Amino acid sequence: MSLQTQIHSLVIRIADEFKAVYSNIGSLASLSTIDKSSLVAAINELEAAITSAALIDDLDPGSTTSTYSSSKIVTLLDDLRTNILGGADPAYDTLLELQQAIENDQTGIAAITAALDVRVRFDAPQVLTTLEQEQALSNIGAVASSAIGDPETDFVVLFEAALIA
Repeated sequence: MSLQTQIHSLVIRIADEFKAVYSNIGSLASLSTIDKSSLVAAINELEAAITSAALIDDLDPGSTTSTYSSSKIVTLLDDLRTNILGGADPAYDTLLELQQAIENDQTGIAAITAALDVRVRFDAPQVLTTLEQEQALSNIGAVASSAIGDPETDFVVLFEAALIA
């Protein structure tokens, strides 16, 4: 094999390696950075963006330029969950468990509904029996309007009429 053939083979082999390297690197035009002049320029642009990006700061809740760490966020979520549950038994600490408990105890729900049905309302008119009215009045320390007479009575007219008679 001649020297020229060997050099030619070497050039082809080197060209194949360069093609593989270019293929792995990709085209500079495909970079999503603004500076596409070189990989170094693109990397430097990314480094500057990362440096100026929001920092983790677990002490500043009002910042718009930083964020909490993931562990701080998890801690806050755990605290929120604890506050919402308020010490609820583990058997009733999810909405699904509450739903299942309600569905499984329809007698309890019926009892609550029945108790609500016989409460004196203050937000809407209500028809009560005489016994229910008497009990409601007794519970709040009031008297029936029938016990006080007509509240529209003009007592001045009655007084003046009694003076003349």
